Formats: sequence, C-alpha cells, structure tokens
Amino acid sequence: MNYLLNIDEAIDRKFLVTKAMKGQADIGTIIHVMDAEQQGATVIVYYRVTRYNEKFHDYQDYTAKFENISAFCKWAQPDNFIARNYECFSLKDIQHYIKIKNRSFTSFCLPIIVVAALIIWGIALFAIKGPVGIAIGGVLTLVVVVAAFVLLKTQKKKEKMRLYRKVSAGWGVVFE
Repeated sequence: MNYLLNIDEAIDRKFLVTKAMKGQADIGTIIHVMDAEQQGATVIVYYRVTRYNEKFHDYQDYTAKFENISAFCKWAQPDNFIARNYECFSLKDIQHYIKIKNRSFTSFCLPIIVVAALIIWGIALFAIKGPVGIAIGGVLTLVVVVAAFVLLKTQKKKEKMRLYRKVSAGWGVVFE
C-alpha cells in the first residue's frame, strides 16, 4: 500500500519501520525523515532515528536507498499513534503490533480458509457421501470463511485496545 505519491511528502515526518533492511533501522523503530530525493525511479532517504535502542546510540544521520516510492512505503509507514506514544511501549510491543497490523486477507485468512476447506471437503466427500456431504461441506466452508474474517478483525481490535490500555495506564484512565 502506497502512502505517498511523491517522496517530498515524507520530508520532516515520522515513520515506523515495518520491514527489515540490512544496515538500516530495526523493525519497530521510529525514524524522522530529514530529507529525500528522487533520482529517476530510485529514491534516497536521509533520516535520523528518533528513539534510542541497542543498535543506534546517537543521533547520527542515516541514508537508505530504495528502488521506488513503493519500496520505501513497505519499509516505513506513517503511524501517528505509535510515534506519539513510543515511550510507553517496548520494542516487543511495537513489533507485535506491526505483525498484527500487517495481516491481510491473503496473508492471514486465505491460508486458514484453504487448510480448513481441504479438511472439511475431504471429510465431507469421503466420510459423508452424496448430496448431504456436499451440503455440509459448503456450509462448513462458509462458516470457516466468516470465522477467519471475524478472527482477523477481532485480533486487530484487541491489539489496538491492548496498546491503548498501556498508554492510558499512565493517565489513570482504564479502557474496557
């Protein structure tokens, strides 16, 4: 998913690193884009890590090269919630949030649906023969599709609420 139409839109904004790249900031790190330029299709981003971790101990500048804007958007995404409340979370919390947030139909639901459908149809066609087996297989497959979507939505909501609870605990507010 592209968040930017032009690399100039990234300048002076904070981004959450969501993909590993050799020699660059770790997943879960907040970076501040200081400058960016486009040379043909190649995008060069000059950034600074805004929070310390074990790997980055000072505020030195870093440079990252990307094939195009899409590659940059896969590496780092704008996330105001994490950027504003970064000090409330551990790196493990942020990486788990990224993992849940990046789940999609194809990466999460589809594998569950395919495996469950194979099992359901195997049982329906060989154990329960005839039209009854086909009807049961169809109904159970639809149930699995709906359950996979509900599971995806529920996990995303629970993760966001877990992080809101962590942030609000410092304020004395409890979300339920």
